[in-house]
Order: sequence, then C-alpha cells, then structure tokens
Amino acid sequence: MAVLRKCARPMLASVFVTGGLHTLRDPQRVAPAAEAVTAPVASRIPWLTEDPERLVRVNGAVQLGAGLMLATGRVPRVAALALAGTLVPTTLAGHAWWKEKDPERRAAQRTQFVKNVSLLGGLLIAAADTHGKPSVAYRTRTRTAAVAGRRAARRTRRDATKALSGAAGDAAETVRSLTESAQNAVARQQKAVARRI
Repeated sequence: MAVLRKCARPMLASVFVTGGLHTLRDPQRVAPAAEAVTAPVASRIPWLTEDPERLVRVNGAVQLGAGLMLATGRVPRVAALALAGTLVPTTLAGHAWWKEKDPERRAAQRTQFVKNVSLLGGLLIAAADTHGKPSVAYRTRTRTAAVAGRRAARRTRRDATKALSGAAGDAAETVRSLTESAQNAVARQQKAVARRI
C-alpha cells in the first residue's frame, strides 16, 4: 500500500498544483466566473474580502500549497481536506452547467462538474486514509480503556495489599493468642504436677 500511496497522491495533487499555479499567475482569467460565488461567501464570512481577484488568488495559493503537501506526503490528510474545501467553490463558480443554455457548453460543463465531484471523492478518501494505522478515535478509545484498566489494577493491588496486611495482622494476633493459650495450658499442667508432688 505504501507504493500505491506514493504514486496516487502526486497524481491526485497534480491537477491542483497546476491549476493553483495558473490561477496565481493570471487571476484575472477566472475572477469574473468567481464573482457569482465570492459575494455570497463574503457575506457569510465577515472578515473575508469581497474582491473576487484576491479570493481567487487565495484559492490558487491554497491549491498550490496543499497540492504540494499532498504530493510530497506532508500532512496529507490536512492537505486533502484543504483541497476539498477549495474545490467546492471552484466547482460551483466555474462549472455551473445548469446555467448554460447551449447544449454543447452545458454538456462540457456537466463533464467538468462531475470530474470535480469525483476529485472531491478522492480527496475525501485521502483525508480519511490513516496509512493502515488505527484512527485517532480508535486509539483514544483504546488508550482510555488501557488507562482505566491500569487504574483498576492499581486499586485491586492496593485493596489486596490492605486485605493481606489486615489478614497478616489477624494471623499474628491469632498466633499470639494461641501461644498465650498454650503457655497458660503448660503453666496449669506444671502447677497440677507440682501439687501432686
């Protein structure tokens, strides 16, 4: 699987690296198409600028950076999520096939839209890939169970030590009382023998 990941990640990332680079070099090319998405997004996120060209540049920079990170295997899960986040507005802005009137352009945009949805699916799989290791949730549950097991073992050991200490004290007291009883019995026998003499 390691070889498959090393080959598949750069292949998946290549479209984002090239697209991000082109967008950074020439944001005016895609800024008009992004205007339909930038205004609603900027209205929902107050600190985000409404300038489509700047948002397109930021989107391109994220795609380039996260694409390189995914391709090189540096925090690939986070990179895949970042790419998935940039792909949604890109797809909605650039490939709104339902708005096209011309049948040929509509078909071409629908193909690009479906391609981006497929890329989104691949990115979500890459984001969920744990390299064959258990997930963080599983490791947390396992670690929590192990900690609880160690605590229970410590409590049991402490309780057993107390019980054995108590039992040892009880046993010592029993031995003392038996010794006293035996000594008293021996003393009585000696007195009885002494009276006979």
